[in-house]
Amino acid sequence: MEAFINTYVIPGFWIIFQSVLMLVCLLLITAYILYADRKIFAAVQMRRGPNVVGPWGLLQSFADLLKFVLKEPIIPATASKSVFVIAPIISAVLAMTAFAVLPVAEGWVVADVNLGILFIFAVSSLEVYGIIMGGWASNSKYAFLASLRSAAQMVSYEVSMGFIIITVLLCAGTLNLTGIVNSQ
Repeated sequence: MEAFINTYVIPGFWIIFQSVLMLVCLLLITAYILYADRKIFAAVQMRRGPNVVGPWGLLQSFADLLKFVLKEPIIPATASKSVFVIAPIISAVLAMTAFAVLPVAEGWVVADVNLGILFIFAVSSLEVYGIIMGGWASNSKYAFLASLRSAAQMVSYEVSMGFIIITVLLCAGTLNLTGIVNSQ
């Protein structure tokens, strides 16, 4: 029993802890980047920007999140409701999964995979399915055509990003993201 705990339970706990910590940090950084973006655009347009929620408007992103969570979702009457709700969740989960192989600090990465770049490409290419599922589930030919166009754009961007990243891989000589960072 002790071998099971040392082999599976403790490493599993650390993986889950690091994943949750990475996710929380990523979401907090995103919230405050959005806050800074709104403040900068407000300054460009000579207006005040977010300043009501919290001191200096620092809690505005969290108020927006609460509004989106509590707001009544609009689901088309003819839509496939379960797929329509699951599609954006699939895209968001896959987008967050890509951060699991990115090294954050020296020796701190959630999953140090030898094929980290290929993992990121695989996960990011699967995000296309969430877009197509959302368009198909709405049961509208226009939304479905728009989702196919969006999927085509995502695939075309992945091709150009792949060509760019190949140059980095040739210079670093490895597909491991930690090795790429260490070779800089």
